[in-house]
Amino acid sequence: MSISNKNDYHQNNGVKVGKNTEIRGHVYHTPTTKNDALSEITGTDLWLKHEYKQFTGSFKERGARNALEKLTGNHALALSYHGGLMGIPVTVIMPTIAPLTKIERCKKLGARVVLHGMHIGEVGNEMIDTFHGADFLFDDPPICAGAGTIGLEILEQVPDVDVIVVPVGGAGLIAGIAMAVKTLRPEVQIIGVEPEKAASYTKALEVGEPTPVTITNTLADGLAVPTVGPHSFAVARHFVDKTVLINEKLVALAVLRLLEHERAVVEGGGAAGLAALLPGGPLDVPQMKGKKVVVPLCGGNIDITMLGRVIERGLAADRRLVRFAATVSDRPGGLAALTQIIFSAGASVWDIAHERAWLHTSVDQVVNKVVVEVSGHEHEMRLKATLEKAG
Repeated sequence: MSISNKNDYHQNNGVKVGKNTEIRGHVYHTPTTKNDALSEITGTDLWLKHEYKQFTGSFKERGARNALEKLTGNHALALSYHGGLMGIPVTVIMPTIAPLTKIERCKKLGARVVLHGMHIGEVGNEMIDTFHGADFLFDDPPICAGAGTIGLEILEQVPDVDVIVVPVGGAGLIAGIAMAVKTLRPEVQIIGVEPEKAASYTKALEVGEPTPVTITNTLADGLAVPTVGPHSFAVARHFVDKTVLINEKLVALAVLRLLEHERAVVEGGGAAGLAALLPGGPLDVPQMKGKKVVVPLCGGNIDITMLGRVIERGLAADRRLVRFAATVSDRPGGLAALTQIIFSAGASVWDIAHERAWLHTSVDQVVNKVVVEVSGHEHEMRLKATLEKAG
């Protein structure tokens, strides 16, 4: 698809920018609130849109409801829920590594669940042939239009917004938001954020069309789409100002910051917008300082076990979990002496393991691999100095 201007796009695709009356009353009009602590951390006037508070824990209810209304990927939960409400049978096809919580919730909502492939890109022709004659919903104009209602709400709730920072997976979310916002307020900057390990939109921009990329495991698993949708890409490239990449450390830190300062449980992909704004992130730049920024927190569907791993990685990235190895006497009192030093420095032991078999310098010594909790980098340095002084 090629488009030359906004009007051409709207005429060619029948997408109207304005109040979406077909989903009004069926999805939650989520609040957008300022977070003072995160504003200070990022150096911006930061507002968060709470899309993770939708019934199914994701913004995708908007596009799913809109698409189902018009019927003669990871929209599984949203389609299951609204399909059930509307009496439309829904089959969701999910990767075999999909979070267990999503699989079980889809089943409880009455959907048929088919697990296939390692990621959404492996659904392909095999599944299309299997479900011949069915309507496949992923990269359709109604999906983008439904997502665009987030942009309309942002303009109502934060009318003087300068920048909207949006996570990018299949590109439907950012396409919808960007089209809606730019049509009404072209001066508002729209910035996309992708994980480095699943940069399919960035690759598409480089090549000029959707192109498959190799994806690897990422904490932002909800954004791990190997090929952006052709329709979404055609819209997004026309309206989005720029896109940046984030690493796994920033994703983990963003999830941790939202837990601490917003009391919000947000999945890695849902926290990607904040991740880019954190110190050391690609949007930690002078041009962003003082700007009024809105970040959609677009999903909260994360397994408890994954959440625990993300928190630990976030604490490590924040230098609040640190590890070191210490060789001590293997005689009675050796370990006690080490823990006393750690206690005297005000640190707390998180984990400790003895290794005797691989230490060949002395039979009466043992290596202790220790993970301790500290308050940050300065505390870590004080602990290090205390350990070095003790020898």
